[in-house]
Amino acid sequence: MNSAPHPDRTLHPDEISSAPALKGGGATWKVMIVVEQPSACDAVQAELAGMGFAGRGLEILCANAATDAEQLIQEHPDTAVVLVDVELETDLAGLEFVRFVRDVADDHNVRIIVRENRSGVPIDRRLITDYDISDHAGHEVLAGDRLFVAMHTALKAYRDSVALQSNKRALEQVIDATSTIFERRSMGMFAQGVLEQLTTLIYLDHGGDAAQTSGIAAICKGPAIDVVAGTGRFTEQVGIDRRPMMPRQVLEDFETAIKDEGTVRIGNRVVRNFRTRSGLNYIVYLSDVATDDAPYRHLIEVFARNVGVAFENIQMNEEHERAQREMIYRLGEAVETRSRETGNHVKRVAEISKVLALGYGLNLEEAQVLRAASPLHDVCMIGVPDTILNKPGKLESEEWGIVQNHALLGYAMLKDSEHELIRAGATIAQQHREKWDGTGYPAGKAGEEIHVFGRITAIADVFDALGCDRPYKKAWPLDDVIAHMRAKRGKHFDPKLVDVLMENLKEVLDIRDRYADKYTAD
Repeated sequence: MNSAPHPDRTLHPDEISSAPALKGGGATWKVMIVVEQPSACDAVQAELAGMGFAGRGLEILCANAATDAEQLIQEHPDTAVVLVDVELETDLAGLEFVRFVRDVADDHNVRIIVRENRSGVPIDRRLITDYDISDHAGHEVLAGDRLFVAMHTALKAYRDSVALQSNKRALEQVIDATSTIFERRSMGMFAQGVLEQLTTLIYLDHGGDAAQTSGIAAICKGPAIDVVAGTGRFTEQVGIDRRPMMPRQVLEDFETAIKDEGTVRIGNRVVRNFRTRSGLNYIVYLSDVATDDAPYRHLIEVFARNVGVAFENIQMNEEHERAQREMIYRLGEAVETRSRETGNHVKRVAEISKVLALGYGLNLEEAQVLRAASPLHDVCMIGVPDTILNKPGKLESEEWGIVQNHALLGYAMLKDSEHELIRAGATIAQQHREKWDGTGYPAGKAGEEIHVFGRITAIADVFDALGCDRPYKKAWPLDDVIAHMRAKRGKHFDPKLVDVLMENLKEVLDIRDRYADKYTAD
């Protein structure tokens, strides 16, 4: 097995770059020659000496047996072209290798050129179609200019196949993201997919190399720059407020685009600014674009306009969700304020619930819903008389019945909402007083009959309530709170959740400190 890079040989001005450009760091196309005799490999390699395509030279890989070639193709999955003899260690070993490439290695991009056996018996036409063989000819015919043309055609087919596959993946990403376009994580995926598709389309239209073109999709909020998608050398730039990490040249190009608006060409860079109705600047930026007269400008404008509008719609949706969460939060605080607290209890329960949810195995979306809805856990305490709510001593049986009834009232008040957060709040209000062993209220549910949101809120609520001053008690020492939670493991609380609480105790205590109460006495 040997490997040797080759400089360019001129094919066509649109296809071939100069040798100096290649030496400056350009990649090579990998071409595998599978022939029985090493001398035959040397002969083919000599035929291909100096050949290049689309600004890249050739890297030749040689194998002298089908078994060696099978290992080689798996070690080099980016092989562009395979030239293989039908006859290797057996009369049909070459075709067996072709079958391996397509069926076992599952490589459907590599182009395959087959040299027929010396006896001149033609290859079964079904093999050509079934295994996507690009070309075949006899040993004597497949040489000189004939080999040159066959290799050029195969390299072009490989390049386009890889590009189309990349474009297909990007399109699938766009479609997947569109189905949940109003989720922030999907918007990033949407922008990333469209940006990759844009660079691929430019590449296909103009014979360039998509891998050399880098792109950014970003939102400018005053001095801050949030990068929502990046390709090529900008892949690692994705994130919030990336201005300090961005190259100076890119920042200057952004400023030019914001000032001039529309599409701006600056050397080999293209930048398009779209200003939303809310005053944000949505920017699409492409660097290392070789062509200057392509219809890519229209593609960029369509991309920027449509994704900009999508972002604007998402921002409106997020404003609506923030308003809804604030309403829930303030309602929960209003209930707690009646107990002469600042309302920080609901903040702590919300944050602790999210920590427990993630530790328990819920996904981030579920944890966010629980965090937003948990402030409603005691919402109907607002209907409990002050004389009962703030009573310092033990409640009478009749008073306790009034308190217990609040869970059913909370569920009845919230359950018919069209909004997910409110419905989650209804479930929490109804079930957070249930106990793992079935001795809770209002329905005596046990174990996993209790909704996980109720189980999580219960442990967050009790842990926080025990460790803080209330009108009817002083805060327990931390050791006593921990001992109580462990004692109630499998009785009051889901045992796994108690374990999660202990595993995340430091983070939970940090939350308690961050939202400490400012208790006010009469």
